[in-house]
Amino acid sequence: MSARRLSDDETGALRRSLTSCQPSDAKRSTRQIVLTFGLFVVLIAAMYATVNVSIWLTLALALPTAGLVVRIFILQHDCGHGSLFISRRANDWIGRVCSLATLTPYANWRRHHAGHHAVWNNLDRRESGTDIYSTCLTVSEYRRLSRVSRLFYRLVRHPLVALGLLPPVVFVLLYRLPFDTPKSWRRERLSVHATNLALVAMFVGMGLVLGFGNVARVQLPVITFAAIAGVWLFSIQHRFHAATWLKGDSWNAIAASLHGSSHLRLPQPLRWFSGDIGYHHVHHLNPRIPNYRLAECHDGNRVLDRVASIDLLQGMRAARYWLWDEHRQRMVRFRDARR
Repeated sequence: MSARRLSDDETGALRRSLTSCQPSDAKRSTRQIVLTFGLFVVLIAAMYATVNVSIWLTLALALPTAGLVVRIFILQHDCGHGSLFISRRANDWIGRVCSLATLTPYANWRRHHAGHHAVWNNLDRRESGTDIYSTCLTVSEYRRLSRVSRLFYRLVRHPLVALGLLPPVVFVLLYRLPFDTPKSWRRERLSVHATNLALVAMFVGMGLVLGFGNVARVQLPVITFAAIAGVWLFSIQHRFHAATWLKGDSWNAIAASLHGSSHLRLPQPLRWFSGDIGYHHVHHLNPRIPNYRLAECHDGNRVLDRVASIDLLQGMRAARYWLWDEHRQRMVRFRDARR
């Protein structure tokens, strides 16, 4: 897709259309919550019922259950943007409930994620490094690294590490600590500790009733699969072969949405499990649009047809693109940096 700027008329029409998609529907949002959590409880109960019968059946059930955790994370994500309900109080309480399934402190994650929405695909305002998934080095920066630093950079970002090993570590362990949260963010740091206390109470209670070994055999596979799928979903949608990184006056929210975010075309039922987050360009154009309106907003704007579209297979391959080549103006793989 070319990096042509939209005309003033196109920009105005797009903004009006996005605003029309923004209002949430309380009944529709409530149905999403009831259906998603209802299915989640049923599948979790089925996993506990089978854990002493067949561990393989339990693991098979862990896959759709993990898919529901991803969907719950999307609901929490919408709450963080104030898009699931009109009421901020409703969004905050539902977000906190979701955090008990996703193991993600609601207020803390919400503020960090707001920072992402301020700087995504902006070469002049890249993150410091705690979030490796929504940032990158340029080829020239990578080449200036020492051999050891270059090796470490590549090792951490190898697909087996970045998308296999690290996601469960992040959700199970790192989210238990406000390690990257400034001390001045008191509310956010409190949310980490409050979430931890609620999780301890919940899992201790379940362990006393169901057995701690059974709780581990059910919960760990679910959060592992969910973390891997969720991190993959969010990470590839700014780092794919056609993604553009902008700098200076060339960066603005519309340009970064159209050229730095993808339209990930997933088959059903993956679209349902992922809450249509594949329409990531629409989400970045207006984060207040609830997940169930993203597709209709995309379909109602012909200008959005020019956004880079990737399918499931291309999404899998996108895990290899970690460097921005300023000369070629495209994302490249590590091996391409040697050329």
